[in-house]
Amino acid sequence: MVKQAAMPPGYEGPGFFATTMDKTIGLARANSLWPLPFATSCCGIEFMATMASNYDLARFGMERLSFSPRQADLLMVMGTIAKKMGPVLKHVYEQMAEPRWVISVGACASSGGIFDTYSVLQGIDHIIPVDVYVPGCPPRPEQILDGIMQIQDLAKNESLRRRNLPEYQALMEKYEIK
Repeated sequence: MVKQAAMPPGYEGPGFFATTMDKTIGLARANSLWPLPFATSCCGIEFMATMASNYDLARFGMERLSFSPRQADLLMVMGTIAKKMGPVLKHVYEQMAEPRWVISVGACASSGGIFDTYSVLQGIDHIIPVDVYVPGCPPRPEQILDGIMQIQDLAKNESLRRRNLPEYQALMEKYEIK
């Protein structure tokens, strides 16, 4: 059964429908995210299962994975991130066009996991801002889908001008992102 997205609130009549530009663009963004998977370990295997036919990420409008940061708007970081990899991850994030969202999948990407060592980054939120954390070691595909649906809600309800606000600019300055 095909489930259609709910129509945004607006004014309707015979032959017309009017709504705000924010709601229309939000609906389009939420249903056409292009994820860039940055997978380094077992969480990447769970993401592969999420892309397969049993869970089918394509039903969310994400059948096209983007392996170029310039064509992606959702960065999915999955697995252990070594400190030497941190600058590379930050560079990938900086290359993405606005608006961009980040999901931290699994315990390792979120907090270093069981690897409390000198070489492992203890959470990617030390170098880039994270929108949604997906817990687990590794998380089940259903949890990854839940995280993606949370990102869709963020994309749908985000104001077109939020990224120009002083609070957002301060966040980017905190992470030293231009």
